[in-house]
Amino acid sequence: MTETTDTPTEAEVLTEVRGQVLVITLNRPKAKNAATAAMAAQMAQILDDFDSNDELFVAVITGAGKTFCSGMDLKGFVRGERPSVEGRGFLALTEAPPQKPLIAAVEGYALAGGFETMLACDLVVAADTAKFGIPEVKRGLAAAAGGLVTLPQRTHRAVAMEMALTGDIYSAEFGRTNGFVNRIVGDGEALDGALELAQTIAANGPLAVKASKQVIVESADWSTEEKFAKQSEIVDPVFTSADAKEGATAFAEKRAPRWTGR
Repeated sequence: MTETTDTPTEAEVLTEVRGQVLVITLNRPKAKNAATAAMAAQMAQILDDFDSNDELFVAVITGAGKTFCSGMDLKGFVRGERPSVEGRGFLALTEAPPQKPLIAAVEGYALAGGFETMLACDLVVAADTAKFGIPEVKRGLAAAAGGLVTLPQRTHRAVAMEMALTGDIYSAEFGRTNGFVNRIVGDGEALDGALELAQTIAANGPLAVKASKQVIVESADWSTEEKFAKQSEIVDPVFTSADAKEGATAFAEKRAPRWTGR
């Protein structure tokens, strides 16, 4: 959470398409990318467009100026503004992530809502100098954008409890050891590392990737008795798709598959 005085002179969220990967950049570097209501509104539109665009398979979210996101802008909070969208959460993401894979590329600080934004991503690539924390309690607030409900699902209960109650800052290695960071790369290399991971995913069948994510996310609420039946509802259409036939044909013909998303 950051108190700022800067006035935006350009878009606070930038996008760039790299092949089948969408790169989303939080763009308030002078404010350590502290989130504003305007940023949340932009993110809602960007994420909707991403999910509806059949040419984009994976997205990467990062921050300008070697900081991921320091949380919400406190001056905006004092004015009564919240960087959230009703029903979608902080930066229009934490309560309603996209259906397609989303990777966080973290340099510098991912704190408070920034950390919770990261938790809403499916995979995390972090620089070895990155720092994480949910320091809301130090400001008399609570980590209500996912720190209290999502973090315990991504790590051990005791780890989540310590982070939430102390408000302390933790290292990238701590994140990897405790399960909320997938890969650690050198300082300044998080975006490149995330793009490499994204391109690996984007080379796979888009229907299969989307369905796989959906099962992993939703199965946390399924009982033992129903889990395979519910999985079948999601994955059976993948097995009868044109992409499934193309994948098998391409393998037999020893060539790269040409996915259509159908």
